[in-house]
Amino acid sequence: MSKATVRVPKDDELRWILRRAVAETIPEDEFVAALSSGRCLRLKMGFDPSAPDLTLGHAVGLRKLRQLQELGHQVVVIVGDWTARIGDPSGQSQTRPMLTAEEVKANAETYLRQFFMVVDRERTEIRWQSEWFDKFDLEAVVRLAARFTVAQMLQRQEYSERFAAHKPIGLHEFLYPLLQGYDSVAIEADVEFGGTDQKFNLLVARDLQEMMGQRPQQCFLVPLLVGTDGTMKMSKSLGNYIALEDPPEEMYGKVMSLPDDVMMDYYELVTDVPDKEVAEIGEALRTRSLNPMELKMRLAREIVTQFHSDEAAQAAEEEFTRVFRERELPEEPEVHQVDLGEVTDSHGRTGLARLLADLGAVPSRSEARRLIKQGAVEIDGKVATTDVVELRDGMVLRVGKRRFLRIVDADKQP
Repeated sequence: MSKATVRVPKDDELRWILRRAVAETIPEDEFVAALSSGRCLRLKMGFDPSAPDLTLGHAVGLRKLRQLQELGHQVVVIVGDWTARIGDPSGQSQTRPMLTAEEVKANAETYLRQFFMVVDRERTEIRWQSEWFDKFDLEAVVRLAARFTVAQMLQRQEYSERFAAHKPIGLHEFLYPLLQGYDSVAIEADVEFGGTDQKFNLLVARDLQEMMGQRPQQCFLVPLLVGTDGTMKMSKSLGNYIALEDPPEEMYGKVMSLPDDVMMDYYELVTDVPDKEVAEIGEALRTRSLNPMELKMRLAREIVTQFHSDEAAQAAEEEFTRVFRERELPEEPEVHQVDLGEVTDSHGRTGLARLLADLGAVPSRSEARRLIKQGAVEIDGKVATTDVVELRDGMVLRVGKRRFLRIVDADKQP
């Protein structure tokens, strides 16, 4: 990309880039100077395809990349097909299981499709770590590892806490930040983006570039988005996530389930509502001068519109209002054909947790049992109180606040 295509941001744009949805820029003065130089910057973001879904939490950093793309800068996305096999220790209290190359590839294909829901594909360079790490021999690995000490690695909070608690730390885990850091050397990154939990890794990359004679990258850290539970970082493993590919109605409903006290984080981190309006919304929420429900509906519309369309957001809002304010069934519950004779006992009964897991309404039987225990599963409008259910043709199951399933006897279908 030529220098002529890069635009230096105006003062108001620069404030938006530096302050909105930003935790820290290291060092900020270098980053500002780079943006002001008119040079096309190589903006690195790596991801380990350890699971197939991207969430709104990932979108915080992706939205920053898109802002800088619109100034003419080049995004370089690193597919961590090597580091995913190790497992990122960021935020982990124990060693992660290693993935196979086949699992990594399948997840990566899904990741990239979702990545380009936010980032401009035409202005993105895709690189796989295997381009350089497949060429590494044992000597190259040892030379890389020799550049850092165990004491430096133990400065990382996750490692130090596990070491103090006498929990195991695999030697291969020390390689993770070194391999991620070498990615920056391989692509000659100017800026690397990541969540605040990635700070250690990004700084290792900066040091490694300088050791190997390159201009050290700047580190651009974005806040971690709290999940729908209002307490923990958004995570698929915790079930508190909103996926970028969630259907409009489900995405809208999940936003509406957010606790009021995290609403402003979502306005700031994953919407383009102007700062002045965000401040006014925050004041209205604090003083209760506006109904929090209306503010949350605005938030849900903003998010669904961003990842689907304005029409989809309006339809999702109408459906939400009809179902949850008027307590009606959705117009089209999911229909599942079930061979009742095959899945039930002689009395027509079956295990509810197993049924919900088999139908894909929950990720596991244990999750289904948890929802049943919490009273979050209904059968024909009545709360399920046990794991045993008498299965009937036409019955409607409600799972959580948003999922409706109608059971249809497969034997009665033409």
